[in-house]
Amino acid sequence: MVNNAPTILSIVDRLSLDFGQRPVARAPVSSEPCLPARLPTTGFLQREAEQNAPRAVLKQLRRSPTPPLITDCNDATEHTSSHLGRRDSVSSSTDQSSPTQASPGMVARSQPLGGWKEPQPFEVLRAIERKDIMFLMEVRDRAFPLLLRKSGDATPLLHAMRIGQSHRDVTILLLGAFSRWINHLEDNEIGLPRTRVTLKALRTNLKLAIDYGLYKSQSDLVASFMQTLVMSEGEKWIRAQVSMVSLALRSGNAGKPVSTAEAAVRKFATKELSKADAIAALEDYVANATADLILLGAWAMALESIEGEQIPFYYFARDDRVFKAFMDRVNANQAAIRRSLSRRLKWQFRVLQNVLEGRSTTYRRKVEILIEELDEGDGV
Repeated sequence: MVNNAPTILSIVDRLSLDFGQRPVARAPVSSEPCLPARLPTTGFLQREAEQNAPRAVLKQLRRSPTPPLITDCNDATEHTSSHLGRRDSVSSSTDQSSPTQASPGMVARSQPLGGWKEPQPFEVLRAIERKDIMFLMEVRDRAFPLLLRKSGDATPLLHAMRIGQSHRDVTILLLGAFSRWINHLEDNEIGLPRTRVTLKALRTNLKLAIDYGLYKSQSDLVASFMQTLVMSEGEKWIRAQVSMVSLALRSGNAGKPVSTAEAAVRKFATKELSKADAIAALEDYVANATADLILLGAWAMALESIEGEQIPFYYFARDDRVFKAFMDRVNANQAAIRRSLSRRLKWQFRVLQNVLEGRSTTYRRKVEILIEELDEGDGV
């Protein structure tokens, strides 16, 4: 667009002079300089990237499926070719996978003629130092216990943390590998001796990482370590707490359900950490886990009266996954809920929805409000 205003005003001035009229003086335009808002500094953007990017990677690693084991290169090539036109869903892949199985893509790419040779523990530490992500992922898929084995005075996870922030992405990769291995454990594998040995080593790794992170004030990943530690306990611990919270909800404010749930989470954390004062770094996780236990307990009570789908326990304490699953089930069973649930439980459902919905309030504050309503309020 062309601004013709100056040209038109000039013509008007000349015409005014031709007809003997004095030009009308225009008021000068006041000078009001306006500076654009300054862009964030490179340092600020770098810090934001370092904080947010690893969390996104960790979430993806937790749910990434482990494809079925293929031991032959030709089979791997055929399997890969047959999948060029389609992609398996995460749920279907997860159902058919096992934590000890290898990635076919990795087999086809890396399988030497003489077969894959398991590396030594020191080679894993060297790969961490070099940030050799592909090698570490291959170890994850083929020889997961090596990621837990101590070499000298350090486990791989502790070694990555000792190196510092420059190897934070390696720390995230190892933690994601732990979480993924747990997620893909089949029920019939839980009781196997080798599985129990691996779980024990995994818990030891996580406890060492938590203590070191708190000692070095690297508390940003402590909540993720704690979350994986709870997952390593399997469904047994979560199921027991859900049953206890359901009984407390049934008793109303006399049972103090929210305080009961929070006390259970804190007791577990205190037991697993070397010192109780370390809990201060886990407030967000404790609050998230407390809210999830209440949701799981409330839905477990509902399933005593209506037919519905259970909320998977592996959603536990993963941001708002339990809340979303809870609301999906509530919305899908509204008629049955109105018809069959007790007046108290329907009120508790409404409180949970109103308090836990949205991200503008911290989980810590949401739990405080739930205590005021469900533990200390008049109730129904």
